[in-house]
Amino acid sequence: MKRRPNILWICTDQQRYDTIGALGNQHVSTPHLDQLTRRGTAFLRAYCQSPVCTPSRASFLTGLYPSAVRVNRNGNPAFPDFPPLISRRLADAGYTCGLIGKLHLSSAYGRSEARADDGYSYWQYSHAPRDDWASGHDYADWVREHGGDLGELVKDARGLPAELHQTTWCAEKTIEFLQANRDRAWFASVNIYDPHPPFNPPQSYRELFDPVAMPPPLFRASDLAQQAKLADIDFQSRARPPDCLDINSPILPQSPQRSLIEAETAGARDAQTLIAAYYAMIKLIDEQIGRIMAALEESGQRNNTVIIFTSDHGEMLGDHGLIQKGCRFYEGLVRVPLILAWSGQFAQGLRSQALVELTDIAPTLLDTCGLGIPPYLNGKSLLPILTGAADPDQHREYVRCEYIDALDLPGASVATMRYDGRYKFIRYHNHNQGELYDLQSDPGEFVDLWESAAHQELKLNLALRSLDATLTSQYHGAPRIGPM
Repeated sequence: MKRRPNILWICTDQQRYDTIGALGNQHVSTPHLDQLTRRGTAFLRAYCQSPVCTPSRASFLTGLYPSAVRVNRNGNPAFPDFPPLISRRLADAGYTCGLIGKLHLSSAYGRSEARADDGYSYWQYSHAPRDDWASGHDYADWVREHGGDLGELVKDARGLPAELHQTTWCAEKTIEFLQANRDRAWFASVNIYDPHPPFNPPQSYRELFDPVAMPPPLFRASDLAQQAKLADIDFQSRARPPDCLDINSPILPQSPQRSLIEAETAGARDAQTLIAAYYAMIKLIDEQIGRIMAALEESGQRNNTVIIFTSDHGEMLGDHGLIQKGCRFYEGLVRVPLILAWSGQFAQGLRSQALVELTDIAPTLLDTCGLGIPPYLNGKSLLPILTGAADPDQHREYVRCEYIDALDLPGASVATMRYDGRYKFIRYHNHNQGELYDLQSDPGEFVDLWESAAHQELKLNLALRSLDATLTSQYHGAPRIGPM
């Protein structure tokens, strides 16, 4: 019997959809991701199911919405026993499964997170580039083995040296895993921490990107009033003009690390400097992905390996006066890169305009491996598009995103988003507020139609559709075993 394909799933943290050179960004440098795009299928309208880490990861690793998995927030004590993770399903089917980097299915505060029944037999864990756990931080141990002290290195405003960076460590451990398992089917879940805050790339990479040459964020003066209207709704930063981002505001994470912008400007942080740092982190990611791809080629495994590249959610990066993440649903935060490639099996150079969700990844892998898709999954296999059996620009009528008390912030906001390819309907359920955008006429999401008299009938119709989508997406319980 023909061996099932290997699976290499690379997931960055907080990377926007518009950060790949081959897909239109002329300021970033991503030659290896550009090549992957040419050799695979890029889904240009892929959306995460939560704008925050843990619920998003719980969603795409199961194929269910966060509320269906019952994992809605960062900081939860443990992951539930059901539904099973895709890694558990693959392990049960005979795959050797490896975790490299971040997982974040439960809290990593002051500890290495509690493991679920995850199916990983190879475990190289690093939640973040910190050294404040007593044990269980494999990346920090690796830095020590190479003569460094992560606790001290993170204090350097020049960033960690590239050779000791978490991104580099992820590549090292991935190569180690794929070389050790070349005679068996394997699944590698590679979770790079960048381009997550505190936006401190290695100095040598920072110097490659001139802030003055960076594009400005999406911002108009009207954004200040819009975000003031939403001020009671959870977010890690508050709106301000993009050239006046105060380092003493809540936009900086509580961390012993000094940010790049703090070190360089000692009082003000401008958005283009932030964007330059963000692109520098992505440059290092791209180079390390290149190393992984080269190792796949050299080991003779490239042709029998499904490759996935995506991110858990995006980053505001100064758009609308916000950075980081929280209870908002702008494109920069909820739309992410998604590329799938398998030499000789998946379409090459295809750029799909279909609406897709990250919930679709798990059923796509099950379908590709011939393992069967459980009927209760919210996700829908992309395999027909990938193999040319379906219209590449049609997949879903709409996509959904949820935020349910996801961050440790006052307000405990609860919100949902439904987007049908034109209208984005957002409801902040416990704040009696909402937003409505027509992305066909307003792709920058500057004109909120929520209070527009001419759009009230449309808003009501979309509200009903959003309610229907929310209720039908819930997990309805284990399969029946009898009529009563």
